Amino acid sequence: MSAIRVLIADDQALVRAGFRMILDAEDDLEVVGEAADGAEAVAAARDLIPDVVLMDIRMPALDGIEATRRVVALGGDPPVRVLMLTTFDLNEYVYEALRAGASGFLLKDVPPERLAAGIRVVAEGEALLAPSITKRLIEEFAAAAPAGAPPPGLDELTARELEVFKLIARGLSNAELAAELVVSETTVKTHVARAC
Repeated sequence: MSAIRVLIADDQALVRAGFRMILDAEDDLEVVGEAADGAEAVAAARDLIPDVVLMDIRMPALDGIEATRRVVALGGDPPVRVLMLTTFDLNEYVYEALRAGASGFLLKDVPPERLAAGIRVVAEGEALLAPSITKRLIEEFAAAAPAGAPPPGLDELTARELEVFKLIARGLSNAELAAELVVSETTVKTHVARAC
């Protein structure tokens, strides 16, 4: 199996060198290039065709979000995947990165083994978010979700039809409904037709 080809895009040379040292220690990861800004990252992705680009968000010339859009637009089979890395744990960056087509989002304080594992996950075509970000997004989603209002028309059902509806929602078949309600399958079909 060939190594996963990685391009590192970060405006800080020391950060690029640190990532390179971490990744060079992994047998299945190969750093094929570096870029100091978003424009260089897009050009290098086009020329080197890496499997994964480690992309910083805040860079000169072209930020990581726009660079991600352009890298993703390059296409390819398989396409180049982008794993965003940042020191800034801001929701707006996460949303914009995902909208731009990034496959993952990690914070720069991630332990080395998680960085390597994250690259492998993204290279396989899967999505990845830092655990702290995932937790926060779930909390936001839960807080924004509307209260469990009943579906329209539910109040028009009889008590028996509502009972049938609940059993259908549990996944029971007509035969199972008939056994549960102690009625014939024909009667069940009538109730199902009215409930749905």
